[in-house]
Amino acid sequence: MPELPEVETVRTGLEQSLVGRRFDRVEARRPDLRFPIPTDLATRLQGHRVLRVNRRAKYLQIIIDDNSADRTVVILHLGMSGRVNLMPAPDAGPHADLLKHDHLVFDLDDGARMVFNDPRRFGFIALSRESALDDHDYFKDMGPEPLGNAFNAEILSQALKDKDTPIKAALLDQRVVAGLGNIYVCEALYDAGISPKRKARTVAGLRADRLVPAIKDVLQRAIAAGGSTLRDFAQLDGQSGYFQHSFRVYGREGEACLSPGCDKVVKRITQSGRSTFYCSSCQR
Repeated sequence: MPELPEVETVRTGLEQSLVGRRFDRVEARRPDLRFPIPTDLATRLQGHRVLRVNRRAKYLQIIIDDNSADRTVVILHLGMSGRVNLMPAPDAGPHADLLKHDHLVFDLDDGARMVFNDPRRFGFIALSRESALDDHDYFKDMGPEPLGNAFNAEILSQALKDKDTPIKAALLDQRVVAGLGNIYVCEALYDAGISPKRKARTVAGLRADRLVPAIKDVLQRAIAAGGSTLRDFAQLDGQSGYFQHSFRVYGREGEACLSPGCDKVVKRITQSGRSTFYCSSCQR
């Protein structure tokens, strides 16, 4: 599943390509993805311009300038295999060049086309009013954005102080911090020297002082590399991300730890049904 850096990479590309553009034609080619597609999707969007493209956790938010005091917002989640593709105008007809799993089609006033492709259909799209976003079911209980000023060691310590769950599980809880996924939690815990098995409440304090900058750093480096491509993720132009070549622990089971002077190998355990990669010597 695309994590925060992958979604931020898509957001940046969409911002460059969509802002100021008008949706001339919007088509849903099936009635549902993970959830039903809004039946008024086309009527709410056609003829209106894109004002902004935001991201909240792993969700894209496309704000539409629909001439109302309370603007329409398209909420898009990529799910497990979803991707957004931008392409030139089709050669002929509204369905030219479309693929089997191109489920949502947005034709722009400059002739370009945005397509949401999702073979496994775990992604979804929803509509909201801008004033209702913070109270929307998807967002109302979310923690702070990890790259924002509201996320710091004090805030993280407060969120962790009563938690007996492993720190790995706590960081994947979107109520603690928004947008973190399995890959970047493994990498950040390694960089901070914290065992993924350590009880979350014991991380509050000095360990949180190390963990917060480690989280911010690994996310920023991943965004700069265009995210990570393990299976399905691709940028808007179809190019893969490159951060997977910089993994220090994720996916490296049995390989040598990269910390200078460490003679151990990376281990893999299963936590809450997900693989965790770590060094038992460097992470305590």
